[in-house]
Amino acid sequence: MIHDAQHTLIEASVTAPHVLRLRFADGETFIVDLAAVIRTHPALAALSDTTVFANAHVDARGGYVVWVPDDLEIAADNLRNIAVEQAGGIGHERLLNWMAQHGLTQARAADAIGISRRMLSYYLSGAKPIPKTVWLACLGWASSAAA
Repeated sequence: MIHDAQHTLIEASVTAPHVLRLRFADGETFIVDLAAVIRTHPALAALSDTTVFANAHVDARGGYVVWVPDDLEIAADNLRNIAVEQAGGIGHERLLNWMAQHGLTQARAADAIGISRRMLSYYLSGAKPIPKTVWLACLGWASSAAA
């Protein structure tokens, strides 16, 4: 699998219990607190042990943070999405979920919120940050569609 720079990790370090500092190939650095993710996903329960969590490292291709020997992993795009949301931004998964919830193709979604399909693709891939005005347009469209 080929990863885009915004979804390719080059470094992950544990800074506190259940907290990672992530550096991506596009130069961005994020702090992500995974405590809530670990609590809500039973498959990650082993990471509640801080000794296990402390073994976090980036896989050889930069697509995941992995924990050995427990064979646990979280994908770089998911980690970036969580970090963006925790920092007060709009993660790309929120936009993907909005489209799925309303059964929208990329062309229909772009038209609905008044942006180009190309710009929507940038937002969906995580290549560009999603402006709050775009997310507000999504909410406004959803509100008017429900009426």
